[in-house]
Amino acid sequence: MRFKLAGLLIATSSLIAPAALADVYNLEIDQFERTVDGETLTGVSINGTSPGPLLRLREGEDVTINVTNTLDVDTSLHWHGIILDAGMDGVPGISFDGIAPGETYTYNFTANQSGTYWYHGHSALQEQEGVFAPIIIEPAKPDPFEYDREHVIILADWLNDSPYKALANLKKRSNYYNYNRRTVFDFWRDWRNADRGEKTDVIQERLAWGRMRMDPTDIVDITGYSFLVNGETPEDNWSGLFEAGEKVRLRFINAAAMTYFDVKIPGLKMTVVQADGQNIEPVSVDEFPIAIAETFDVIVEPEAGQSYTIFAAAKDRSGYARGTLSETPGTEAAIPELGPRPELTMAAMGEDHDSHGAMAESEAVGIDEMTMNMSGDAHRGHGEMPAMEHGPKVLSYDDLRALTPYTDRRAPDREVELRLTGNMERYFWSINDVKFGDAGPLEFNYGERVRITFKNETMMEHPMHLHGLWMDLLNGEGDMAPRKHTINIRPGETISADVTVDATGSWAFHCHILQHAATGMFRQVNVIGGVQ
Repeated sequence: MRFKLAGLLIATSSLIAPAALADVYNLEIDQFERTVDGETLTGVSINGTSPGPLLRLREGEDVTINVTNTLDVDTSLHWHGIILDAGMDGVPGISFDGIAPGETYTYNFTANQSGTYWYHGHSALQEQEGVFAPIIIEPAKPDPFEYDREHVIILADWLNDSPYKALANLKKRSNYYNYNRRTVFDFWRDWRNADRGEKTDVIQERLAWGRMRMDPTDIVDITGYSFLVNGETPEDNWSGLFEAGEKVRLRFINAAAMTYFDVKIPGLKMTVVQADGQNIEPVSVDEFPIAIAETFDVIVEPEAGQSYTIFAAAKDRSGYARGTLSETPGTEAAIPELGPRPELTMAAMGEDHDSHGAMAESEAVGIDEMTMNMSGDAHRGHGEMPAMEHGPKVLSYDDLRALTPYTDRRAPDREVELRLTGNMERYFWSINDVKFGDAGPLEFNYGERVRITFKNETMMEHPMHLHGLWMDLLNGEGDMAPRKHTINIRPGETISADVTVDATGSWAFHCHILQHAATGMFRQVNVIGGVQ
């Protein structure tokens, strides 16, 4: 057995190459100084970098990963989306005790799947401090699509403030980081522009927002992030190369703590071939939204002599991440406009939750409007989308159709309803109105099929991530329903997924917005029975 430093495998972009044969990797979690947009802050790295090193594995490979903690606090690594034994999942308090300062913990598992995944810290807020990195598991048999070259695009957000201080600030005042709050001048403009009969509505809506201690610009809890592609700012302009005539696979991973992105490459169609590491029927799009913790793989065919901007706009339009796809290093292409800032409407906060998804944001126009409306419709999971005769094609959950059917499509034995809840004034997030610390575990029986129905009763989106088990998204595709490890639920939406309970042990189940998980939108799932 030979050892190889995983740092040697760092490759945020690479030509296609045979899988590394190494089956032992050594990772070290340590502090590092990071300068972003002229500000230097202490972060946490994996082998001295953030993102950490790419782990390129092969399906069927037995993997040993030694993780050494050189911090003065506990740490951990979780293998996001990887199906493995519960004891190797890497969640302190659920899977294991964590890695104490000065200790080395050894993870052992078999890579029983292929696709694009990632790994990240699951201790405190270390993920936001920089503890994340990509994983590629090459398939035992060739993928059912062709490409000549690939690049990993790992999107992230970075706050030039301690994430612990940021969370404390949110606890003191939930709108602490909302730098785009509407002003009295906005109110005066709306009132002045309203027809006589609508002026009362303007006043009543403003009063209603005040009673809820909210603002229509509460799209995310924190604005002020810097947005990164493979650890580089828009000014750094990360570059991915291609040669004339090549098909390029781009593996997108959203490793942000709080930021949703809308991704497009002006001038290029993108053919989506994988979602959350699973092959899907290819779908050609102009743009796709990517929730926190999701992954999407796309194939593009750039033209010779052209350069393209990979543009990932933050959902609240407070900024963007970007890179460049070109034949020559250092080349830049035109950067598109961000578009207008979306705003919530009171309709998103009413009692008719079934209609809220498409009404949550209202004032974006053009491509942004289509993104939001289509995403809202798509997440309802009620069959085909209306045909789009004009405008760009934006990926929705309704477009996701598994390439091959999965073996277990039994009707569910029972249903578990999870209401996604919270309290903005006190800044905590919960499930069924109960925070994690006050809740008992969810219990699944080994071998059963469980339907999980999410009902989002908040004004925020929530990317819900289930460890150790796949969720078959009910989007109207029947036996070809796509499998996901993370499902995003928009304000007011109800979404269901069926789960085959085929892995024993205890698993984490939580919103992947870091501050939401940290304040209570988190559950432990205990699988009863099966091979212990």
